Amino acid sequence: MKTSIPTSLRSTVLRKIKPTSKEQEQLSGIVSYLIEKIDATASELGLSDVFAQLVGSAARGTWISGTHDLDLFITFPEHTSREDLEKIGLLIAREITKEADIWEERYAEHPYINMKFKGFDIDLVPCFRVSSAASIKSAVDRTPFHNEFIKQKIVGLEDEVLLLKQFMSAGGIYGSELKTHGFSGYLTELLVIHFGSFGNVLNAGCNWHPGLVIDLEGHTILKHNDPLVVIDPTDPKRNVAAALSINKFSKFIDICRSFFENPAEEFFFSPPVYPLNDIEIMERINLRKSSIIAVVFKTPDIVDDVLYPQLYKMEQSASALLEQHDFTVFKTGSWAGEDSVVLLELESSIIPNVKKHIGPPVWLRKHAEAFKSKYKGSEDVFSMYIEDGKYVVDIQRKYPDARLLLKSRLSKCSLGKQLTSSVTEGFEVLEGADICRIIDVDFRVILRNLI
Repeated sequence: MKTSIPTSLRSTVLRKIKPTSKEQEQLSGIVSYLIEKIDATASELGLSDVFAQLVGSAARGTWISGTHDLDLFITFPEHTSREDLEKIGLLIAREITKEADIWEERYAEHPYINMKFKGFDIDLVPCFRVSSAASIKSAVDRTPFHNEFIKQKIVGLEDEVLLLKQFMSAGGIYGSELKTHGFSGYLTELLVIHFGSFGNVLNAGCNWHPGLVIDLEGHTILKHNDPLVVIDPTDPKRNVAAALSINKFSKFIDICRSFFENPAEEFFFSPPVYPLNDIEIMERINLRKSSIIAVVFKTPDIVDDVLYPQLYKMEQSASALLEQHDFTVFKTGSWAGEDSVVLLELESSIIPNVKKHIGPPVWLRKHAEAFKSKYKGSEDVFSMYIEDGKYVVDIQRKYPDARLLLKSRLSKCSLGKQLTSSVTEGFEVLEGADICRIIDVDFRVILRNLI
């Protein structure tokens, strides 16, 4: 049975998140000015077949009030070489940045420029103007096809998308970047188109399960192993929800159910999360009575979509290293600012200096004698005896202290290219009260959800 969304709640939320007429006029003015300037710059270079196009939520009327992000694509004919696309695309973009407050060159699959201009955060992205999404030459080339599909289908449903985006943002599951592993803007739009309304998406979400497939256009479905599969209407080989993690997928199910138990504004506007102070950190550590360790190192100068997969890889590698040496890992987490922090919660950072190592049965003579010969007289052996018919040695551990293990072996683990370089240059291993030395406010906000 479907549950309805209170009309008063819808109206209240929309009043807060729907762009005002003044905001819309300001955005339109900025977009018109920049497109005209890009096209004029291309024309001055003798490039009549190069022109700008606005894509993304701003082009589709699905942007939230106060979010002034613009994606302006500088489109080149399909026959353009990659070298010319990058060289001339950046040349045009740099001309536009002469009026910017600040700007920087960034790199995804190929270079682009991000700039701040009159209160807007603007990406100037060169792309190929290909004939279909199936023939893209770079990942960004499919975005204009997404743009056209959504613009045709979303008419009359824009408010539904705004509500869903705000709902997901408050729940911490909006954003497909590798830092978040959540729902992309394009995915939210497709969900609204498929289910027909914000309320219908939430009602459906209450009963979702991994392996769910949504195919708006009735394409032949390829096999995907993701928790949610939404076939891209413009490119049937692609799963729009590929970046969505099982945890964020599950969290969406959970908050949908919680919302219908008690529909309220708090599901759209989460209260601010305050950083933990030193006293609160120590209270939580003492209450948990576990060992909390922070590995701290300089954050390498790389984009988030490269950094965060390596941080997650480091969490896994550090956890595996500890477990290989008999430490029990409860939880891991990571955060990045000027420094990066990988947090590890252990049952205990100190384990007994002695380890019981069981050998072969005595009657398997060849193996038994080899085992006995290996350990007899060793300085690392406390004792050797027979138990349940098997040789057993009590040996001295090399790393009974997790901090010493991490200091000695972490840099040799698989961490990713840039993190390996940064960790090799130096890192700290902090435990307990020493974690209070990390004073970054954003880290202490994140820490509230980790311990």
